[in-house]
Amino acid sequence: MSRAEYCVIACAEAWRGDGEVLASPMGAIPSIGARLARLTFSPDLLLTDGEALLVGPDGTPEGWLPYRQHLALVTGGRRHVMMGASQIDRYGNQNISCVGDWARPARQLLGVRGGPVNTVNNPVSYWVPRHSERVFVEKVDMIGGVGYDSAAAAGPTATRFHRIPRVVSNLGVFDFATEDHSMRLASLHPGVTVEEVVAATAFDLAVADEVPYTREPSVAELAWIREVIDPAGLRDREVPDPRSPRDRGAES
Repeated sequence: MSRAEYCVIACAEAWRGDGEVLASPMGAIPSIGARLARLTFSPDLLLTDGEALLVGPDGTPEGWLPYRQHLALVTGGRRHVMMGASQIDRYGNQNISCVGDWARPARQLLGVRGGPVNTVNNPVSYWVPRHSERVFVEKVDMIGGVGYDSAAAAGPTATRFHRIPRVVSNLGVFDFATEDHSMRLASLHPGVTVEEVVAATAFDLAVADEVPYTREPSVAELAWIREVIDPAGLRDREVPDPRSPRDRGAES
């Protein structure tokens, strides 16, 4: 299995048990993961074309999703987004707006986009294809997506639907299952060490004495990924495998 395929499985697992909610994945691997979840263990999941239609895993239209209905799903907590993050800190605050001082940033990015509304109204997970200290920072330069500490400080209106189920990177899976809702290493992708993750994270990460590995895709799931959902291999462009093709073939 390639590293990208473990990332697909980790992203798919974000929607396990969600029921009939709208999945809003952003990025190739989250999109493949959402479609895989729909085809396997989360058949009630709703997928969208990103504009106005509900679609099946193959992109075939299944129904109309008018904007007013989309807003109703968002504000009622019946949507689970997987966004990207240019920066994310120990409490899950996310930044895709700017790097550096807000008054005079060193780099201007996308802007907060839907981050604030998403995070206070429905569950939001995150996908980071390149885990580094520049992304996993002590404190984000600007809060776009609301983290656990920021939501708590804002009060009940911000915490009612606020939840960050998981963060997936090319190194592992992270959650906030700690007493203070600080980030915890939940699993390592095979071939990655705890030391490697800690070295690539700028804050003190909660780490258990024994960290499990991200689960492997089943034979059926691999077939769905490789033959149906992503035969063009877009997943490997987003997360190139660190091992040689010969090593990868020996494990597949």
